[in-house]
Amino acid sequence: MTTGLERIAVKARQDTKLQFTSLSHHITKELIWTSLNHMPRNTSPGIDGTTRDMAIVEFENWVGGMMKSIHRHSYKPPAVRRVWIPKPGKVEKRPIGVPSVADRALQRSTSTVLSSIYEQDFLNCSYGGRPNRGAHNALATLNETISGKKVSWVLEADLKNFFGTLDHDWVIKFVQHRIGDPRIISLIKRWLKAGVMEGKEIQVSETGTPQGGSISVLLSNIYLHYVLDLWFEKAIKPRLKGEAHLIRYIDDFVVCFQYRSDAVRFQEVLKKRLRKFSLELEPNKTRLVEFGRFASKHAQQRGRKLETIYFLGFTHYCTKNRKGNFMVGRKTEKTRFKRSVNKIQEVLRIIRHWSIKDQTEKINQILRGHYNYYGMAGNLRAITKIYKITERYWRRMLSSRSQKSYITWEKFNKIKSVFPLERPKLSIPYSKLKMYAKL
Repeated sequence: MTTGLERIAVKARQDTKLQFTSLSHHITKELIWTSLNHMPRNTSPGIDGTTRDMAIVEFENWVGGMMKSIHRHSYKPPAVRRVWIPKPGKVEKRPIGVPSVADRALQRSTSTVLSSIYEQDFLNCSYGGRPNRGAHNALATLNETISGKKVSWVLEADLKNFFGTLDHDWVIKFVQHRIGDPRIISLIKRWLKAGVMEGKEIQVSETGTPQGGSISVLLSNIYLHYVLDLWFEKAIKPRLKGEAHLIRYIDDFVVCFQYRSDAVRFQEVLKKRLRKFSLELEPNKTRLVEFGRFASKHAQQRGRKLETIYFLGFTHYCTKNRKGNFMVGRKTEKTRFKRSVNKIQEVLRIIRHWSIKDQTEKINQILRGHYNYYGMAGNLRAITKIYKITERYWRRMLSSRSQKSYITWEKFNKIKSVFPLERPKLSIPYSKLKMYAKL
């Protein structure tokens, strides 16, 4: 963070009601250049077809005009390119918006400036799309909350088509609590109305914000900060009989309760609260589950098995450690596991005629990414299973290109000794779990 943004952060922290009326001058040519260079080299181009490398080469030709248009209130962001990606374990796909590279750099720069303010406002319960916070922090916090707090009930919740239903008027009202710079407000309004190109047609956006741009993530956090986080902290928790803890990652959230009566009451008022802001719960992904160390004891007394909960790609279940004490177990959620297997098999089919060295590099790249996310304490068995499936399928692909159509395990092990596959490894072992929790 630059000195100017640090000063803004200090002011925002000192005065929680201060409205910032002069911010656009912090969106500098240097900041846009930095944002552009932070993008991955293989990032997808927008509707103009300009790649990241092309935008870097032509930077001086387009950045001046962009800066002038911002200060003249005349910047017109191009429509985002819509692509569809599969949902885990489902036939339907999720729409993702891909802004042009130059517009993405401006979005990221604007988000950097606004985040210096909003990071002072956002509550600890929010994890998605924030610096130094992520899914692992949310998962570790859930683990520590259930293990160490008075939790017997967990409400799993997911918002239905959240990014597609954000009310533009409410977005601007929420932003204006803190932002009074007309240039910044103009930019946000234009991004909201930029539209989406699918095929050769541009669809005008009356509601929602395309999922994919960095400004969309920030706006979604601002929206739910006021709609959910602050409301839960200030209006709900003081009225409950027992403890309650909210953990939110963008539009996925869980709420842990001490008492079932509190959970049931909250679920009812939550529906009304969301309806006021044009949001609703996804019924198939929203459920109240008895869960935790107290629930585990009750289940034993009744002679029945406790349900599991699902959050951020993991199935969480009640179990015991080696000393016989309660602990939260986790494993890769079934549909996520199947998706990972399908991805590995698809890639192996595509690259089976590459050199073995190149194949190994590609396979290890995929395995490292899988271990980095799913390699949380308690999930070693699932990531080991991914390794073994990859190993078997790779041997099958190598056999399919062999003249004998068969490679023995002995020969395959010799290949592996020269070109080893990445072994399963926990990215967050039990020793680091508490460190990742941000209670």
